Amino acid sequence: MTWIAALPMYNVTPALDLEWREWLDDVLRRVKPACRIVEADEELHGFWRRPNLLISQTCGYPLMHGLHEQVQLIATPCFDAPGCHGAHYSSVLVTRADARFDTLASCRGARAAYNQDDSNSGMNAFRHAVAPLARAGMFFSAVLRTGSHLGSLRAVAENHADVAAIDCVTFAFVCDVLPELARRIRAIGMTAASPGLPLIAASTVPAATVAALREALQEALVMRPERAKRLRLRGFSTLPLADYARIGELESEARAAGYARLA
Repeated sequence: MTWIAALPMYNVTPALDLEWREWLDDVLRRVKPACRIVEADEELHGFWRRPNLLISQTCGYPLMHGLHEQVQLIATPCFDAPGCHGAHYSSVLVTRADARFDTLASCRGARAAYNQDDSNSGMNAFRHAVAPLARAGMFFSAVLRTGSHLGSLRAVAENHADVAAIDCVTFAFVCDVLPELARRIRAIGMTAASPGLPLIAASTVPAATVAALREALQEALVMRPERAKRLRLRGFSTLPLADYARIGELESEARAAGYARLA
């Protein structure tokens, strides 16, 4: 079997995408299976379920909504970004730099943007933050699905929306490599924390290979510290699947408050 690998989650710019691919190539050379780095050019839910997936990165929300039955956790990156605490992360609540909003509560009746329905950082944590403020399941005047965190940031910056929740790692990368966009955005709060985006392997990957991957992650991290700094990587934690139940708790708490969807 020829294994495949891809890191589709934090490629904010082509240059950053190249850095991630070079880092992943160094990881794979240490494990030495027959593996190709590929573009995740199909729908991600299908890609993550490929039986020959050696390593990829997913969001915790789809992980806990069925994906965990077909994959195994390798590790969770620990990032050096405001809003990260070890292997846990939050979302940054953002508005336009010149907007009148100073808190999430002040955004009542405003327009919201979010990336995807199955995003923990862009939808689930956002919904959880809004839930205590909603009335009869409503808070915003309009809700726009943009398809990506970058799309949500641009929607806010270009006045197509007023507020969004952005994965704090993505937001840190935007501040690093897209400063003009970052200057048009202002943070007004943070969401609750939950475990970060895990690295996963197909359930078919042998336990010995998973152990080798965990060692290779650390080795590739220290071999080029300047690259690790650019990727904001501090290290890796091996979290049990039970830790990701926090993501379901955020959803349950919002639903219990009568706020089942962003509205």
